[in-house]
Amino acid sequence: MTQLEFEKQFDTQEKCLAYIESIRYQGGRYSCHKCGCTKVWVIERKKHKEAKKQQKPVIPVYECAQCGYHGSVISGTIFQDTHKSLVLWFRAIWHIVSQKNGTSALNIQRQLGIGSYKTAWLWLHKLRRAMVVPGRDKLSGVVEVDEALFGGAKKGKRGRGADSKVLAAIAVEINDNKVGRIRIQIISAATKENLNEFVLKNVEKGSTVVTDGWGGYNDLESKGYIHEVSLASKDNASESLPHVHTVVSLIKRWIIGTLQGSCSAEHMAYYFDEFTFRFNRRTSKSRGKLFYRMVQNAVCTNPTIYSVIVQNDEVMQNTCVK
Repeated sequence: MTQLEFEKQFDTQEKCLAYIESIRYQGGRYSCHKCGCTKVWVIERKKHKEAKKQQKPVIPVYECAQCGYHGSVISGTIFQDTHKSLVLWFRAIWHIVSQKNGTSALNIQRQLGIGSYKTAWLWLHKLRRAMVVPGRDKLSGVVEVDEALFGGAKKGKRGRGADSKVLAAIAVEINDNKVGRIRIQIISAATKENLNEFVLKNVEKGSTVVTDGWGGYNDLESKGYIHEVSLASKDNASESLPHVHTVVSLIKRWIIGTLQGSCSAEHMAYYFDEFTFRFNRRTSKSRGKLFYRMVQNAVCTNPTIYSVIVQNDEVMQNTCVK
């Protein structure tokens, strides 16, 4: 799909709604979110007609014939309560998946003509939330696991106990001695509990987990994994886990290059989600497929608002912070 083909396919609110409906509902037809009944009718027709006359985006609201529940195609998705056209939302998603290394809120604002930087920033963070969804297939086979610190250079402690930086656990699947899929998750400390929880959440039992000699990994065999310890010389620590260290270097380069190093610690989890989404699909040559996956994730992601996103505790809610 080219840019022109995309714009032709999704040039109206109705076409965008139909696309979401085809993805979200079995048979491609709206069904009640409460009881699943497909017998519904549109309410507030007069308001919809007035909105169309004023060229405002219209989101039909349906009433269930069985239980009387009111809902819409975008209820319970990141698009819920939007005052902007879905045509603009779709263009934002297309722009994001079209950029090999990602984009910034300022770029989104300029490309789409969004008046407020705050709106562009909010959209980008909402879409980052939709890039990684629960229930993903776990990594398997041979998996390297390590931790790394992310953040600018600051005075103080160095290593696993450093202050004012974000500590993340990274798992890298190895396929024919090449980097495969990855998983990244923020942790509060490199404790045995945090690291065990990270591995259990992201790696299939029975897999071979390769780590350095850190004691936090000592219980992995009792958790159902084959644990291998890889040690390196003092002069070259990357020798022990070369694939993880490669990914860590790429993340840091991406933060400096695409995001200009402006990653606040409280939102780092979102940036890790975006990097994971892009990295795990780096071999895909179809922008249309990436667009489909993004919309599919977006309709499976609960709605959120600006005040929630800017709260640190909400940003960190899905991590194994102890």
